Amino acid sequence: QVQLLESGGGLVQAGGSLRLSCAASGRPFSSYPMGWFRQAPGKEREFVAAISWSGGETYYADSMKGRFRISRENAKNTVYLQMNSLKPEDTAVYYCAAGRTLLGGPLYQRGEYDFWGQGTQVNVSS
Repeated sequence: QVQLLESGGGLVQAGGSLRLSCAASGRPFSSYPMGWFRQAPGKEREFVAAISWSGGETYYADSMKGRFRISRENAKNTVYLQMNSLKPEDTAVYYCAAGRTLLGGPLYQRGEYDFWGQGTQVNVSS
């Protein structure tokens, strides 16, 4: 069993920045890919960004490229999502997820993740 705890959400004005963190426990963190997803009210959960087990590969949804950056610090069992140039449409609950593929690359499909955090709310005001 893997436990994921997100933090860092909050209220920010359009154009601002936030950094989300996700602390993991329960299995060797450094051996699995990690990802971030988000879900806005009335919408399906969508892919945001993913990172390989080593941190050497990343993958982003098109609308996040150039604004968001995913990284990981395996020594601290933590993955981060740096969000810059935030827009009101970025408002959502952001979820951290742990991939199921040992030594896997970045994964963008929800079905590739088998553990999820509780989410952290991000609100971007115009």
